[in-house]
Amino acid sequence: MKKVKPSHSPTKVLRSAKSFKKPTHLRIVKSPNKVFKELKLFATDVDGVLTDAGMYYSESGEELKKFNTRDGMGIKLLQGEGVMVAIITGEETKVVTRRAKKLGITEVFQGSKDKVSVLTHLSKKFAIPFDQMAYMGDDVNDLGALQAVGYAAAPADCVDQVRQGVHYICQKNGGAGAVREVIDMILAARKR
Repeated sequence: MKKVKPSHSPTKVLRSAKSFKKPTHLRIVKSPNKVFKELKLFATDVDGVLTDAGMYYSESGEELKKFNTRDGMGIKLLQGEGVMVAIITGEETKVVTRRAKKLGITEVFQGSKDKVSVLTHLSKKFAIPFDQMAYMGDDVNDLGALQAVGYAAAPADCVDQVRQGVHYICQKNGGAGAVREVIDMILAARKR
């Protein structure tokens, strides 16, 4: 589990994190295929995106999450194309750590209250500009990250505020193949 402190001095290749705090309306991407072909980082939230947003508890109080295996296969295919995958979530659970390990995701940030700071950290660490990043989120705590990246997507069952600020709304719900839906579009564009 990694925690990132907010950065107050973005480099020249980065936009200021302050510019992401203003709400935006639907942004048009002139060529999503160009973004997909140049994509270096695919980041995603967990609850409501990789899962169905349900909170399941066993009799003993253990927290459980339901992940979609097709999303997992999509992540592996995307990694096979050389695209880095990161998880950025506000929750902290061992379940997420285990799922990330199984998928070979090394950039896992749990307990993240400022997701733009995490993206800024990843941008600096790997020299990836924001316009070569994609992010998937479903709720208001994802808005800054969704506004920061070159391509923003959300599951069909995202909250209304997220609908206003993404490039694409999936046909599938979170935890039901929404991540795979976006990854399939990215992979198709990269093969053209």
